[in-house]
Amino acid sequence: MNYATKDIRNVALLGHSGSGKTTFAECMLFEAGAISRRGSITDKNTVSDYTDMEQGRGNSIYSSLMHAAWKDSKINILDTPGFDDFVGEVVSSLKVADTAVMLLNARSGVEVGTELQWEYVSNYKTPAIFVINHIDNEKADYEKTLEQAINRFGNKVLPIQYPLNEGDGFTTIVDTLRMITYVFGPDGGKPQKNPIPAEEMARAKEMHNALVEAAAENDDTLMERYFEEGTLSEDDLAKGLRMAIANQSVFPVFICAASLNMGSGRVMGFINDICPSPADRPEAILEDGSTLKCDSSAKTTAFVFKTVNENRVGNVSYFKLFSGSLKSGDELVNGASRSTERLASLYLNNGKIRNAASVLNAGDIAATVKLRDTHTNQTLNTKGVDRKIEEMVFPNSRIRTAIEPPGKAEMEKLMKALHSIAEEDPTLSVEQSHTLKQTLLHGQGQLHLDLIAAKIESESGIKMSFIRPKIPYRETITKTANESYRHKKQSGGSGQFAEVHMRIEPYFESMAAPEGLNVRKTEEVDLPWGGQLHFYWCIVGGSIDGRFINAIKKGIMNKMEEGPLTGSNSQDIRVCIYDGKMHPVDSNDMAFMLAASQGFKNAFNNANPQLLEPIFELKILCSDDVMGDIMGDLQTRRAMIMGMGADGHYQKITARVPLAELYKYSSTLRSITQGRAKFTRKFVEYQAVPNDIQKTLVRAHQSEPAEA
Repeated sequence: MNYATKDIRNVALLGHSGSGKTTFAECMLFEAGAISRRGSITDKNTVSDYTDMEQGRGNSIYSSLMHAAWKDSKINILDTPGFDDFVGEVVSSLKVADTAVMLLNARSGVEVGTELQWEYVSNYKTPAIFVINHIDNEKADYEKTLEQAINRFGNKVLPIQYPLNEGDGFTTIVDTLRMITYVFGPDGGKPQKNPIPAEEMARAKEMHNALVEAAAENDDTLMERYFEEGTLSEDDLAKGLRMAIANQSVFPVFICAASLNMGSGRVMGFINDICPSPADRPEAILEDGSTLKCDSSAKTTAFVFKTVNENRVGNVSYFKLFSGSLKSGDELVNGASRSTERLASLYLNNGKIRNAASVLNAGDIAATVKLRDTHTNQTLNTKGVDRKIEEMVFPNSRIRTAIEPPGKAEMEKLMKALHSIAEEDPTLSVEQSHTLKQTLLHGQGQLHLDLIAAKIESESGIKMSFIRPKIPYRETITKTANESYRHKKQSGGSGQFAEVHMRIEPYFESMAAPEGLNVRKTEEVDLPWGGQLHFYWCIVGGSIDGRFINAIKKGIMNKMEEGPLTGSNSQDIRVCIYDGKMHPVDSNDMAFMLAASQGFKNAFNNANPQLLEPIFELKILCSDDVMGDIMGDLQTRRAMIMGMGADGHYQKITARVPLAELYKYSSTLRSITQGRAKFTRKFVEYQAVPNDIQKTLVRAHQSEPAEA
């Protein structure tokens, strides 16, 4: 069936791991008739968690696209992972969703994963509804969960439903929007609709009036009608709520027991009747700052938000049609590479099952296969149209590890597999570090990297081992030193001769000109690894010919690339070449390069050299009861606590920690908090390494050649 833009609903299911998103998705599909029986995580037969890895672990790792028909609408459903190791799947899903359905666990309340995902909901300004799930759990606490949601997300959180008998034996939902109760049988499904009991009427009316007021606030006409009549008709209430949700001024709260199939149908109905279609959402932002209306009659523009490489199929590209219409066989032009892609087939997905579609209209989400030159975050347009949808911004990595190199033949195969996965997963990056002489993986957490290793072993047969990554230390100096060095070599015929006199100083901005020297030429070099070299030519009288300037500078740069202390890059140094000697026959570029390199090394060692280490800022969000354990662990990591304070009902710790102390921090934090904490990290600065640690590192570096 071909759905118009106004009849499409795109929803992303979000929530902390264990909130029941996958089970809730099964209920949605079952209630809509898209599947004939509900699968379960235990039986490993759910529509969305269909990969071997997900079924083996019992939770979502990837986002999964599904769809269901409800009344006259098509509801596209994106089920997302709950662990923040896979936050990239949340980011890409929210990019194309028009409503976020945030599931809360009635037993656990607002959890740390909810906090993380809400940040992205806020960033995308996505309309949202809450569903308090597991209301049938014996330890369910609806009131506490609702209170936490209001405290964390504000008074825009408005309950539409509440349970009449939560916990074991749950059967009844009071719906204060329709002012009825839904009474379920033991097998869930379609409930009976009964009047609200008299003893609940006062509470129900109070909640209903709050909804009416919220609906009226978004339209002057509705507000006037509300003041005149004291209430709103069902149609006016729906109109007002539709505007309120689209404007993110109301976040309605529903309840359900997904494992018993109780409550999902009412949420589906609300999504269909009240939640915004793509046409109701603000125009999409383009990279040039202009906007694009979601209109089927306009020129076609599609955005690829996810790419998956499947065995025997190749690349499967998931896209949202932001404008125009599309039919199988159409050709579109990649806005980045300008290459033409033929979309031979269009598919509507329900997990791993793909059904062919002939035509799509603006706002719909679908998949195609075997695009040759189009990747995640790229835009496809009708020929003659030059548009680029604003790209998704993924979070920085929070963990890094090094790969223990396998055999030479396997390494090439491994790198190919890694780059293929990095194309699918923008939160993973592969770095071949020339400085550290290691291949590094940067990801979101240890679980993230472990599952990538498992996937490569499963698909490519290569066992990838992780080892501790080296630290990108930097070397500098803390005082001035003068040095002269003569390089002389005679081995028959023409020899090599060069003598260089230099002064090296720690460089800082706005420092005075070198005292007692006549500066003839200056050069500021921005080093590839950060920091600067300020190179001053102070030769007077021609003791060294100017043609050797570049050779001398190259010799210094070579030694700075592999510093004298630990072989790390050197930075922030001023070098003044003020005297020297040359030979009319034996002086050449090589001789001056070697003389400058050795002279710089000697001067560096006499200038009170200092090793610098990268410092990262950690921001940790945790509950009160695990704060002490986190602080204790940070103290063992040479952390400097920068601040502590409340953030909603969580505690926020800000600390600065050396990168050398952050190895496997993701695993440690998860272990000591049972997954009830999250963290982000970002590079801040380089700081001096403590003297005892510097001595240890220098000794270790000096012993390496002897061990080789």
